[in-house]
Amino acid sequence: MSATATASWKLTPEYKAITAIRTLAMDAVQQANSGHPGTPVSMAPVAYTLWQHFLRFDPADPRWPNRDRFVLSIGHASMLLYALLHLTRTQSVNARGELVPEPAVSLDEIKRFRQWDSRTPGHPEYGLTPGVETTTGPLGSGVANSVGMAIASRWLAARYNKPGCDLFNYDVYALAGDGCMMEGISGEAASVAGHLRLSNLCWIYDNNHITIEGKTSLAFSEDVATRFLGYRWNVTRVADANDLDMLARAFQTFKATTDRPTLIIVDSHIAWGVPGKQDHHSAHGEPLGADKVKAAKEFYGCPNPDGKFEQCLFDGVYDTFQEGVGKRGREAHASWNTLFAEYRKQYPDLAEQIERMQKRQLPDGWDRNLPSFPADAKGVASRDSSGKVLNALAQNIPWLLGGAADLAPSTKTLLTFEGAGNFQAESYGGRNFHFGIREHAMGAIINGMALCKLRPYGSSFLIFSDYGRPQIRLGAIMELPVIYVYTHDSIGVGEDGPTHQPIEQLASLRAIPNLIVLRPGDANEVVEAWKAAIQSTHHPMLLALTRQAIPTFDRTRYASAAGVARGAYVLADAPDGKPEVLLLATGSELSLCVEAYEKLSSEGVKARVVSMPSWELFEQTCAREPGYREQVLPGAVKARVAVEMATTFGWSQYVGLDGAVIGMHRFGASAPVKELQKQFGFTADHVVAAAREQLALRRRLA
Repeated sequence: MSATATASWKLTPEYKAITAIRTLAMDAVQQANSGHPGTPVSMAPVAYTLWQHFLRFDPADPRWPNRDRFVLSIGHASMLLYALLHLTRTQSVNARGELVPEPAVSLDEIKRFRQWDSRTPGHPEYGLTPGVETTTGPLGSGVANSVGMAIASRWLAARYNKPGCDLFNYDVYALAGDGCMMEGISGEAASVAGHLRLSNLCWIYDNNHITIEGKTSLAFSEDVATRFLGYRWNVTRVADANDLDMLARAFQTFKATTDRPTLIIVDSHIAWGVPGKQDHHSAHGEPLGADKVKAAKEFYGCPNPDGKFEQCLFDGVYDTFQEGVGKRGREAHASWNTLFAEYRKQYPDLAEQIERMQKRQLPDGWDRNLPSFPADAKGVASRDSSGKVLNALAQNIPWLLGGAADLAPSTKTLLTFEGAGNFQAESYGGRNFHFGIREHAMGAIINGMALCKLRPYGSSFLIFSDYGRPQIRLGAIMELPVIYVYTHDSIGVGEDGPTHQPIEQLASLRAIPNLIVLRPGDANEVVEAWKAAIQSTHHPMLLALTRQAIPTFDRTRYASAAGVARGAYVLADAPDGKPEVLLLATGSELSLCVEAYEKLSSEGVKARVVSMPSWELFEQTCAREPGYREQVLPGAVKARVAVEMATTFGWSQYVGLDGAVIGMHRFGASAPVKELQKQFGFTADHVVAAAREQLALRRRLA
C-alpha cells in the first residue's frame, strides 16, 4: 500500500474505531500493569467488523431477549470486550435486571481495569458487567457455553415462533483462540453442535500460533480445519485479520449457511502494532511498556501519542458506533417490541410464559400433581422417585428441559409424557437432550441454556461429576439455577467397584461456594428437594440420589419431609424433646439412623435423628433464623454420631472434634451392596454401638 493510500486509510471511520479499541486496551493493561494486550490489538478489526456490521445488539438495552450473543471465550482478552461495551455506549443493568441510565463500562471503569470492585475484572464476569454474556477464563468453556445458547435459540423458536411472528432467531458468535482449540471441552461441544446442525452458531478462531510458553508448534500441530470438517462444520478462512472485506465475506458466508455451524479461521499475529517489532511473550501476557505503547500510537497516527485513554482517541469514534451497531440494534429491537406486542394479543398464554421465563419466575400451579409416597419398609431408590417428580414438574413448567451424559435410563431423567420428544436436528422443540458421553460439555451447554433463561438439568453418575466439575463451579460463580441430577451416589453402587463408587465427591462439591447439594433420605424428601431446586433463582442445585432402594418413612410417625427446605430438621426425637445423643445422616444412611433410634429408644436411651439433606440450605436457614441451629442441634448435647457413605471430611463442624463419624476412610470395593455395608460398618448395629460409645465418653468427661 502506498504512503498516500495508507494515509487515506487512517482517515476512515473504520480505522479510527479499530484504533480506539486497540489503544484503550493497551492503555488499560499498561495502567493496571497486568493483563493481555496482544489479542485485543490483533483481533480489533475482527471484533469491529462483527459488532458494527453483523451483530444484532442494542447497546441501549443489553437485555433484549432476541439479541445476538457474543461470547469472548478467550477471556484473558477481556479488554477487547470492555472497549466494545464502552465505545458502543452499552447501558447498565442493575441486580434486579432493570435498566439504569449509566454506562455499563465507563471510561473510569476502563481506567480501573483489574482493580478491586471494578466492572472490568481480568476475565469477563456475567452479572458484574452488563453486556457480558457469560463468565469466561478457563479456555474452551466459553465456546462450549455458546453451544447451549445456540440450542436455546433453536428451542425457543420451535416452541414460541408462530407464522408471521418469529420472536426468536438470534445467532451466537464466539471468539476463540489456540488454547480453546487445545482444551478437550471445545471438541466435545463442537461435536454436539455439528451433530445438531446448529447453523446459528459461529466460532471465530484467532489462529495466532502463540500461547504462554511460546509458539503453538511446541505442543499443537493438528489441522483444525480438517478436524472441524469432521465435526460436520462449515469452515472458512481469512488470511489477514486486518482485511475488513474478507472478514465481512466470512460473516456473510456464515449467515448464508443453513445446515451446519460455521468456523471462521482468522490468521493473525500477536504483536504490539509496529511491523517488525513483535514481542510475543509480553504482548500475550504482560503490559507492553510505556515506550512500546507510545510507538504503537505513533504508528497508528493517534492525535496525541503521549496521552492516555480519551486523550489519544480520534474524534467521531463514538458516533461511528452509534451509527452502526447502535442504529441497527435500536431498529431491530423496536421491531421486535412491536412484534411481541402483536404476539401478546394473539397468543397471551405463550407471551406470559416468555415473560415469566425471562424473569426466572415459575408458572402458576407449577407444583400441582406432585407425587406423594406412602410408607414402605422396602421403599424405592431415590433416582426412581426423582424421575416421577421430574416428569410431574416438567409437565407444569414448559421450559424445564434437559438430559444426561448417555445415562438417562439409569438416572431416570427421561421425560416420558406425551409431547416431550427429543431435541434433535430435525426436531428442535424436543425437551429430552442427549449429550453423549461428554460430562464437561454437558455442564457448559446447560450453563449456556440457563444464560438464555431456560431451566435446564443435566445428569450422570455422581462419580462423573469430576468430569464436569469446572462447569459446576462456573455455574456457581454466575449464580445460574441449573439443576444436576447425580445418581449412584455411594458405595451402594456395589459390584461396579471403586472406580464407580463416589467417596470424596460430596465433600468436594460442598466446598464450592454458592452450590446447593441435596442428598434426600427417602422418596418424600426427594419431592421436597426438587421443590427447593426448582424454586432456586441464583444457585445451581445438585441432587445426589441412590441406585438402591431405601425405605420410605411413615410421616405420621416421623416429621414432615417439608423440613428439607431448611436443609436439616428433626426427623425423630426423644419423647420430651431433650435428647441425650444426636444421630445425623443424609441420603440412604438416614434409614440406618432411624433403625438405630428405634433400638436405642427401646433401651430407654433418649435419641434424636436429624436429617441433613443439605448443609448449605441449613446454613442459610441458620443465618436467617439465629435460633434454628440450637433448635436442631442443641449445643448441650455433645454425644453425636454422623453417618454418611462418603469421606468424613467436613462432618466435624456438626458433631464436634470428639463426635463419631461413620464414613469412608478409603476407596470402596467390588461386592454386593449388603456385603459392602457390612464390611464398611454401615449397619444400624454399628450406629447403635457408636451412640453408646459417645454417651460413655460424655459420662467420662462430665
